[in-house]
Amino acid sequence: MATFAYRTLSKKAAVGFGGAATIEAPDRASAVRELVRRGESPASIEQVASNGALRRGDGAADRAARAGVFSRRVMSLSEMSSLIRELATALQAGLPLVQSLKTIAKQGRTVRQKAMLDQVIGQVEHGKSLADAMASWGPPFGDLTVNLTRAGDMSGRLPEVLAQAAELLDRDVKLRRSILSATLYPMILGVLVVAAIIVVVTFIVPQLLKQFVGQAAHLPWPTQVVQGVADFFAGYWWLILPSIAGGVYLLRRVYASPAGRLWIDMRLLKVPLLGRLLQDVAVARFTRTLGTLTAAGIPVLTALRVTKGTLGNKAMERVIEEVAERVAAGRTIAEVMENSSYFPPMLVQIVNLGERSGRLDELLGQAAKAFEDRTEMSVKLFTTALPPILVVILAGVVGFVVLAIMMALLEFQNSVAAY
Repeated sequence: MATFAYRTLSKKAAVGFGGAATIEAPDRASAVRELVRRGESPASIEQVASNGALRRGDGAADRAARAGVFSRRVMSLSEMSSLIRELATALQAGLPLVQSLKTIAKQGRTVRQKAMLDQVIGQVEHGKSLADAMASWGPPFGDLTVNLTRAGDMSGRLPEVLAQAAELLDRDVKLRRSILSATLYPMILGVLVVAAIIVVVTFIVPQLLKQFVGQAAHLPWPTQVVQGVADFFAGYWWLILPSIAGGVYLLRRVYASPAGRLWIDMRLLKVPLLGRLLQDVAVARFTRTLGTLTAAGIPVLTALRVTKGTLGNKAMERVIEEVAERVAAGRTIAEVMENSSYFPPMLVQIVNLGERSGRLDELLGQAAKAFEDRTEMSVKLFTTALPPILVVILAGVVGFVVLAIMMALLEFQNSVAAY
C-alpha cells in the first residue's frame, strides 16, 4: 500500500503528507476511485515517497525533458495517425489501455517517440485519463485528437472514437499529400521560369544591346527597361540573395502576427483558382471534422472551437469563431454561416436541415465525401491551369525582350538612314 497526499476542490490550501488529508491505496488510480466513492472531488493527488517527499508524476524532470530534447518534432501527422489506429485496434481486441500503450511503444518507435509514450503511460498509470495525459504533453497531440479521446473516455466508446480519429487524420494526410504532389510540377516549372528569365536578362540581353547603346539618339522605352534590368543584375547581383532572404523573413514575421495572417489569408481567398482551392480545402475539413466530433458525442460548441483550428485559413476561422459565439447566444449554426460568403449554400442548407432534424452528425458525414471530391476537382483544376499560365508568363517576358531588341534595331536603322 502507498500513501497519497491530496487536496479537494473545497480545500484551497495545500496539505502536507503528515496532515489529515492522506489516503492509503495500492496505486494512484485506486486512491482517486476511493475519494470519489467518499463523495470528494480531488483537485490534486500525489504519492508520498519513503523519504517524506512528494513524488510528482509530471515533475520538473519531465518538464525539462519536454522543453529540451523533446521540444523538437517527435512524430509526423501520418505517424500520429498510425499510432492512434494501432491503439484503437489493440483496444478493440480487448487489451487494457496501459498494456495497449506499452505494446505500441515497443513496436519500432524512435527514442523520442518511446520517451513520449513512456511519459503518457506513466501518467495513465498514476490515474490520469488518456486525454489528459496527451494534453499535458502537447504536440504532436493536437486539440482534435485530445478532444476526441476525451469524448471516447466519457462515452465509453474509446476504441470506436479512436478509430474515427485515425480515419480523420488519414484523410488530412491524404489531402495534404495530394495537394503537394499536384503542385510539385507547377512549382518546379515556376522555378525554371524565373531562372530562365534571369539568364536571359543577365547574359543574353547585354550582349545583344551593347552594339546599340550610345549609337541611337533615343532608345525606345522597352529597350530602356530591359537595359536597366540587365544593368541592375550585372552591377548589384550581390543584393539579390540578401533581398530575397529579407523579404522571406519579413513575410514570415507578418504572417506570424494575427492581423498579418488574417490580411494575407483574406487576400489569398480572392486569388483566382488558388482562392477556390483554399476555400474548398477548408470547407472539406470543416465538414468532416465537425461531423466526426459531433458523432463522437462532443458538444457542438466544443466541436466548433476544435474544428476552427483545422481549417488552415484565418479568415474562415474567424467566421467559425463568430458562429460559436452566436450559437452560445442561442442562434443556429446555419444562420451565421449563411451571412458569410466563404461557405457554399449547399453546406448551409445541410447544416440547417441537420440542426432542425437532430441529425447534424449524420448529414455532415454524408456531405463530407461530396466536398472532399469537390476539393480533388479543385486541385486538378488548379494544377492543370497553372502550367499553361506559367508558360504564358514566360512567353510574355521573352516576347518583351525580343520586342525591346527589335525596336532598338529599328531605331538604329532609322538613325543611320537619317544620317
